[in-house]
Amino acid sequence: MTSTAGHPDAGLQRRTISDEIAVFIVMAIALVIVPLTGLYPYFVMQALCFALFACAFNLFLGYSGLLSFGHAMFLGTAGYICAHAAKVWGFPPELAILTGTAASAVLGLLAGLVAIRRQGIYFAMITLGLAQLMYFFYLQAKFTHGEDGIQGIPQGFLFGFLDLSKSTTLYYVVVAVFLLAFLLIWRIINSPFGEVLKSIRENEQRAISLGYKVDRYKLMAFVLSATLAGLAGALKVIVAQNASLTDVHWSMSGEVVLMVLLGGLGTVYGPVVGAFLVIAMQQYLAGAGQWVVVIQGVIFVVCVLTFRRGIVGEIAHLFKRSL
Repeated sequence: MTSTAGHPDAGLQRRTISDEIAVFIVMAIALVIVPLTGLYPYFVMQALCFALFACAFNLFLGYSGLLSFGHAMFLGTAGYICAHAAKVWGFPPELAILTGTAASAVLGLLAGLVAIRRQGIYFAMITLGLAQLMYFFYLQAKFTHGEDGIQGIPQGFLFGFLDLSKSTTLYYVVVAVFLLAFLLIWRIINSPFGEVLKSIRENEQRAISLGYKVDRYKLMAFVLSATLAGLAGALKVIVAQNASLTDVHWSMSGEVVLMVLLGGLGTVYGPVVGAFLVIAMQQYLAGAGQWVVVIQGVIFVVCVLTFRRGIVGEIAHLFKRSL
């Protein structure tokens, strides 16, 4: 058996992993000390929920190469189910979040079975159509209260003793969930399953010739992405204490594409950076009214023309590092 210890690819892989772990440690420390900096915790919690949503979307688009225009249906479905479970059924927060996440996983499986055999624009249009179908369902469904949404969702006690009504406790719970989900995504990307996804993205016909059932791999990636997007949606409604049609609207599917492309498609940390930038623009440019969308569009166009790999992608390319 030939040893691979001195193989250049092995050394590159070790450096890649060490770079990503080092950045993860820095990110974790930065998130832990946020309450000590005087930064508004709600803004960071909201940004972390969208960062998880963007990371889930990037898992599918960035590593399987398929563009979904319907990921808002997973974010919104988990939000509505979690909100209803917590407020009407009286579920504790951990069970409400799991119920919402499971609902998105099931929806992801059903949507994937319908759409996954198509590619390119056909796949994107099918997912958009399914998302619009879910939007009009939630608009008419009685339990969602239509345009009013579900308000006053109780935050409750996580595991019976963590009072989520306290902002500091809720903040650290959100940070813990985000970091654990981020590690899961990172592990998936760097697993043999993730390597197969990358090979399908680069050359699907070659992957088929090697004996891989590519539709099965793409379906698994789609369901994983939908599940993690659902986790983000369920967590978001616990933070915001309301679930509305905004989260299931088609514009939310476009917004997550913007986050991923802005930060860096196919990078590990790009979606996090993109999500924080988009949420920061919405937060601090709110006084500009409808001009916020115009400003976002201008920034997006400038970034696409200037940073074709995204912000994190360009930094990684400049320093020859994996981020």
